[in-house]
Order: sequence, then structure tokens, then C-alpha cells
Amino acid sequence: MRVAIREAERCLGWGDVPVGAVVVRDREAVAWAGNERERRGDPTAHAETLALSRASERLGTWRLEGCTLYVTLEPCAMCAGAAVLARVDRVVFGAADPKAGFAGSLGDLLRDPRLNHRAIVTGGVLAEECGALLKAFFRDRREEGG
Repeated sequence: MRVAIREAERCLGWGDVPVGAVVVRDREAVAWAGNERERRGDPTAHAETLALSRASERLGTWRLEGCTLYVTLEPCAMCAGAAVLARVDRVVFGAADPKAGFAGSLGDLLRDPRLNHRAIVTGGVLAEECGALLKAFFRDRREEGG
């Protein structure tokens, strides 16, 4: 999760919401990313989707069985769906997202029994640290009038 936090902090350099993600297999980080929606002008450039794509490229397969996705914020519906479709075994997240989270807050795509794959989910890992980064980002934006 510390690597994911570092990726989230990097997002501040280009003005993006500070969310970071890391894909780990056999205790080795194989791919990592931070949000790049603002940087790329792409609504799908979330940290999770970028990290999953990079992991698939590095591992040579879209099936990320045996992998864990660490992310600083509870995944949204798109990212939870991407993790399911990539066959990620486990998702570990920091701060819960009551407004958009789909790993238990608004819904739970990661463990939905109607889908052909389910992931093990662990939430709240370094939640205070992950949440503090997000709170500071949005506080600063409000103060700047943005």
C-alpha cells in the first residue's frame, strides 16, 4: 500500500485526484500507476485501470490470476469491474468511498455471486493516511476556488 500511496502523491504534480494503485504477484510489484484523467483528458485513466493494463502487458496475459490489486481508494464501478474481468484474486484498498465505491459502499461488484469471478476484498488498510491525502487535495481545491 505504501507504493500505492507514493503513486497517489505523484498525481498532485499534474493536478489529478491523488489515487494510486499497484498490482502485486508473488510479493513483487509488477505494475503501478496513479490517476491520469486530467493529464490524459481520459475519463477511464483511473489508477486501477492503468495499473491493470500495465500488469497485463508486463505479464503477457489479460488474466491476472494470482495477483493482488492495492489501491488507496475503494474502487469505483468501472475499476471494480475491470478487476473482476482481469480475474484479480484479491483487492486491498485504503479509504472507503461512500459516494462512488463498488467494493462494499454503494455496491459490490468484486464479490457479486452473479459474476463468473469474485475477488477477496480487504478494506481500510492505511485508511487514515489514504483518506488524509484525498481530504487535503479537495480542501486545497475548494480554497483555490476550483
